[in-house]
Amino acid sequence: MAGHSKFANIKHKKEKQDSKRAKLFTKFGKELSVAVKMGGADPGANNRLRDVIAKAKANNMPNDNIDRAIKKAAGDKGSANFEAFTYEGFGPGGVAVMVETLSDNRTRTVSNVRAAFNRGEGNLGVTGSVNFQFDHIGQITVLKADDICEEDLMMLVLEAGATDVLTEEEGYEIITEPNSLGCVLEAMEAAAIPVLTAEVIMQPKLYTTLTDPLDIKNMNKILNTLEDDDDVQAVFHNWEE
Repeated sequence: MAGHSKFANIKHKKEKQDSKRAKLFTKFGKELSVAVKMGGADPGANNRLRDVIAKAKANNMPNDNIDRAIKKAAGDKGSANFEAFTYEGFGPGGVAVMVETLSDNRTRTVSNVRAAFNRGEGNLGVTGSVNFQFDHIGQITVLKADDICEEDLMMLVLEAGATDVLTEEEGYEIITEPNSLGCVLEAMEAAAIPVLTAEVIMQPKLYTTLTDPLDIKNMNKILNTLEDDDDVQAVFHNWEE
């Protein structure tokens, strides 16, 4: 994004997540539950579960929490069944927004998502209205450090399945296919390389700038309302903040 530090934005987003750590862990708990119910409790035989575990660890979720979530999902047959739904919409100025949810009540979730858009003078779109403006990728970020050799890092992650490594002033952005994120993270964990963030994201192809203070205020209303919703797992947009 021209004129902005990608790593400054990433660190700001991580600080916001860290301040809501309990909610973040709850969201990972949902993902772990869905993965277990879809493919079983053995990460060696369940690639989706393996990937969620790797992502949860990269976001500092304790191993005990991960193990408890897996055991609960495997043993509690009467627990809620969460389904994944993705919603697309528009914020002020035509900003494209993608909302990923896990919910046991689709009616409640779509109502809340629609209300969030309405609150910020945006609107919920139909399926396919904005997703073509994004690429689905795995993204891992690493801050530069004296004990991290750029060449060794590149060799390690590319051999593990990464598709590209982008070097910036503050750190490295490692790009993967969505289903390769877990493998790359496992290789980095084995090599004791600290990870700043790791997630599967919707990467905008083009960004939209807002200049009107009211549009900016309304866009923040939409994002804050969505991010506070317990059913919402992730929000992606093409606003150049």
